[in-house]
Amino acid sequence: MRKLTYFVAASIDGFIGAPDGDGDFFNQYLDEEFIGFLKTEYPETLPTQAHALFGLDGFEKRHFDVIVQGRRSYQVALDVGITSPYAHLRQLVASRGIGESPDPAVEIVSDDLVGRVRELKEEDGAGIYLCGGSQLAGELLDEIDELVIKTYPVVLGSGMPMFASGFRLTDFALESVRTFGSGALVRKYGRKR
Repeated sequence: MRKLTYFVAASIDGFIGAPDGDGDFFNQYLDEEFIGFLKTEYPETLPTQAHALFGLDGFEKRHFDVIVQGRRSYQVALDVGITSPYAHLRQLVASRGIGESPDPAVEIVSDDLVGRVRELKEEDGAGIYLCGGSQLAGELLDEIDELVIKTYPVVLGSGMPMFASGFRLTDFALESVRTFGSGALVRKYGRKR
């Protein structure tokens, strides 16, 4: 059974972006050490267009073969004319506003996202990369099996929370922590079921 992993960048205080969703300020922590980690440990989380830049052509997938992203995350690529930002993965975009997919390689999921993710989890294959979206993560919280949180050494005070959901306790167990010279760290948690 596939795992659904929420692989996300966050501030120390748990925000994944400014109130409007912008998270470009996190890029200042993407130094050589951190990019080396991503290339080695999570290469499939980098957009296809970045592969040549980072020398990743022909890499082997380590964790994921499917990506589920929200409309806002997908819109970032569309705004620069890219309709298939993760062409190396099977791509699903959760959106009620996009009627027809602008690319045959991108499946639009407009209703019953939870049901669609459950179907994906039942299939054979590597894991499912949940890429961004506070609303999306809140909607899929019960389905998330693993958290990989890239925490950057900055406090935002307010903004887009990691999960847009009501109050409830959901237990995860810390599995690993990796620290970086920039002050960033990557924590991995497994769902307690």
